[in-house]
Amino acid sequence: MATAAAATVSDFYYGAVTPVAAYLMACLGAALGLRCTTRSLRRPQHRARWLALGAVSIGCGIWTMHFIAMIGFSVEGALVNYDATKTLLSLAVAIAVVAVGVFLVGYRGGSPLNLGVAGAVTGLGVAAMHYLGMAAIHTNGTLHYDPVTVALSIAIAIAAATAALWAAVSIHALWASLGASLVMGVAVTGMHYTGMAAVSVHLTNVAGSSQSSADLVAFLLVMLAGPLLVLLVAAVIVMFDPDMMLGDTEAQASEPEPAPLFGGDSVFPAREPSRTHTSW
Repeated sequence: MATAAAATVSDFYYGAVTPVAAYLMACLGAALGLRCTTRSLRRPQHRARWLALGAVSIGCGIWTMHFIAMIGFSVEGALVNYDATKTLLSLAVAIAVVAVGVFLVGYRGGSPLNLGVAGAVTGLGVAAMHYLGMAAIHTNGTLHYDPVTVALSIAIAIAAATAALWAAVSIHALWASLGASLVMGVAVTGMHYTGMAAVSVHLTNVAGSSQSSADLVAFLLVMLAGPLLVLLVAAVIVMFDPDMMLGDTEAQASEPEPAPLFGGDSVFPAREPSRTHTSW
């Protein structure tokens, strides 16, 4: 009968490369999401499109952050593999829950109650994405989690999601939103590594290798290719938005008044006549 033995687990097999790359991906997704939300408020007639692109950008950024960081995850004495179906399902969960939060604040505004509800739903969904991604792991043993650290990671996810949604509807200046995305990157990456700190692995048999296999890295890179391409396309759309090619007078003439919410007043006040030419 096999006996379970605690294994040495590391999240930094490749040193600082994976955490830094993961952080940058989280920042990129957050920055694109903030700019898309800003565009949605300036162009009410295309609000749903911009909010959807923002949700996809943030969701892909968070998911990409997670699995780039997981490239550095290793278990001494075992090889790690991932279930492709659960891995892709975690991506769908990330995009879906971010969309719920973004559309809530995009159409209902940034009141404390609405932010609280949207932030809680999104934060719980991000945590679900993380732990679903962890459930995709196949190794020679079982994963165990410290409940207190798991609860802390979920609290961080909710706080980060709430702050991100607040920033999405409150911060519109270019440099301020870029600064906010850097802070959000810290929060999202911090949530990931807090969740990873809760993990311990008990091996039932030893594989005889403590090194991550080339096949594993290749698999994760293939999984990451799609979301990275989506982020690239989103960046091109944001930076080269065709509406920005219009002059102030023509652009204002082509934009209707902000769409009303449920037949009432607009959620957001009418845009001021003056606006910047900055694409971002």
